[in-house]
Amino acid sequence: MPLLTRMLNAPLSIDVRRGAVAALGELLADKRIATEGRVAIAVGQGQGDHIAEHVRPSLSACEVFQVEGGTVDAAVGLAGRLRGGTFEAVVGIGGGRTIDATKYAATLSGIPMVSVATNLSHDGICSPVASLEHDKGKGSFGVVMPLAMVVDLDYVHTAPHRLVRAGIGDVVSNFSAVDDWLLAAEQCGERVDRMALTVARTAAEALLHQPGSIESDRFLTVLAEGLVLSGMAMSFAGDSRPASGGDHEILHAIDQLYPGTANHGELAGIGAAFCYHLRATRLSGGDAAGEPAEERLAEILACLGRHGLPRFPADVGLTEEQFAEAVQYAPRTRPGRYTILEHLGLDKGETLKAVEEYVQAHGG
Repeated sequence: MPLLTRMLNAPLSIDVRRGAVAALGELLADKRIATEGRVAIAVGQGQGDHIAEHVRPSLSACEVFQVEGGTVDAAVGLAGRLRGGTFEAVVGIGGGRTIDATKYAATLSGIPMVSVATNLSHDGICSPVASLEHDKGKGSFGVVMPLAMVVDLDYVHTAPHRLVRAGIGDVVSNFSAVDDWLLAAEQCGERVDRMALTVARTAAEALLHQPGSIESDRFLTVLAEGLVLSGMAMSFAGDSRPASGGDHEILHAIDQLYPGTANHGELAGIGAAFCYHLRATRLSGGDAAGEPAEERLAEILACLGRHGLPRFPADVGLTEEQFAEAVQYAPRTRPGRYTILEHLGLDKGETLKAVEEYVQAHGG
């Protein structure tokens, strides 16, 4: 009998608006996530403590834990404290590092997790992947997707603007990721989940030409929903394919070779733009879907520039030689993943030439 339907994992609730945090206790009870109010709250530095105090009155029995950074050790330590209690759920409040650590801890502890994002720096706020630092750098770990997700725009407006803008780069990089997925299907026979691909690309399309800036509630809502859709696309696919291609290989390489250079979303944007430069100049017939890569490259560069995001190596303090070194190293960050970088297989000299051409051609 043919398979006519399938079940897709998605959050029980997605709440993006001003004042959303005030309804957290109600959300937990209404969705039967924590009917007795026995909730752990994991907070990072910054706004997390303030929000925890804001929601404490709506939760009858909660305990607050401090998350010391986005590391594997911090996540494992939190998991131990969660297992030591009798919590119905854990609420992760903060930026990407705090939420990633909480997702990993919740998965290890076997309890549901609610994500409360205080900035919109990347799609980890609602994804089945946690990016955590460890002794050898930074790695991606499969986790259970948050059961519910809250973005209070009042808190996002007070977050550092750089962190909020960074999410734009992460969503826009979906274009590069899905084209790499299609390329892998064409060249290697890799299976493509068209539902996941559609969701990821739709999130990027919605944001690419969205008017306004991060000062606008309307724009922030589209950005937040785009990040959520990216996370859901990864859940549908069962891995990070719909939102992570050569662009993310480059950012992970920069993180390993030159740690602290820039944040995740900023590097994802640069990586996506450079991957489209490679498509435009070295891949006959345009991108994997047959569309002119030059057009997508121009759209991405215009979007990054419009929102004040870095577009060239120098914008994040890297020389062309350093960026080329990262591009060369990039495939080693995700062994087995086929992207435009693996497809072209450029040597050291060819890679540096491509980087120089990219900078010269687009005004870096």
